[in-house]
Amino acid sequence: MTPSMTDSAVKAAMAVIASSSATTQEKIEMLIEMAQGFQKKPKTAQDLWNAVSLCHQAHELCAEDNLLWKARAKAGMATALKAIPDVGEQLLLEAKQRLEEALPILLQFAPQEEVAEAQMNLGLVLQSLVPFNLARMTDSIQAYQKALQVFTWQKYPQEYAILHNNIAIAYLSMPLTSEKESLRQGLAVQTFEEALKHIRLINHPREYAMLQNNLGNALQYLPSSHPLENILRAIAAYDEALKVRDAKDTPLEYANTISNKANALFNLPDNPEKPEAGNLKNMRQARTYYQEAWEIFTQHGQIEQAEVVVQMLQELETEIDNS
Repeated sequence: MTPSMTDSAVKAAMAVIASSSATTQEKIEMLIEMAQGFQKKPKTAQDLWNAVSLCHQAHELCAEDNLLWKARAKAGMATALKAIPDVGEQLLLEAKQRLEEALPILLQFAPQEEVAEAQMNLGLVLQSLVPFNLARMTDSIQAYQKALQVFTWQKYPQEYAILHNNIAIAYLSMPLTSEKESLRQGLAVQTFEEALKHIRLINHPREYAMLQNNLGNALQYLPSSHPLENILRAIAAYDEALKVRDAKDTPLEYANTISNKANALFNLPDNPEKPEAGNLKNMRQARTYYQEAWEIFTQHGQIEQAEVVVQMLQELETEIDNS
């Protein structure tokens, strides 16, 4: 499964570890530590393959009585495999297998935070396997909820925010019958709102902006007898996200949020009290946002996103012309 390692620095480091007078235990720990270094800020997919190889080497060094480090090596392999950019399901299936083998041992011997991290990663792997019909979204949500028992908002606000975000997105992507459509979207909105009770702009701006942006998306498409109210709530959520996201420091996140806000403005009457009067003003504001988002996406090579925005702009121009 693992391609041959081409990174000379890694080969050299491994040779040093192999020839050093360190104990086997120390060598295992060094290999896993190096692997984590590659995973923290990978510049290329090769960095992630290097992490897989290093964890594999650590695993090979583990004796039968070294169960915890064996499980840690498997969990490390899984995390790296999950992160490798690949559209197929094979790497995800291997990651799932490694995590499922590691978790019972981690549960027995590892600190609870380590177990929760593995459960969070298992949730992500399962969520990624759902489109291939190789996992169920309910199992993914269950893994996230187990992780939440440890990653509380008081102690681990960032993980707490990410888990709620993942659970809400899992609800939104669950294939349900049309009569249950509003139920899952309602659950997603509730999940975002629950997290936002604890994740404050001042303490965790990045997570706050992520949750507000995604709450806006959930509200915008929530089937409701009060669609206008939901669009207004969605716009308010995007405005909260835009308190953090800007064109200079977070250009792609900013472009994402302004194009989402443009989608909402596209459907919002200029005067909600008099919807029959049209929404020419809001459509013009939406056009400004779409144009800015298109420029940013194009500049950063996000071609697919730029194409979606162009499509929306064309629809918008037609509407404006007909107004």
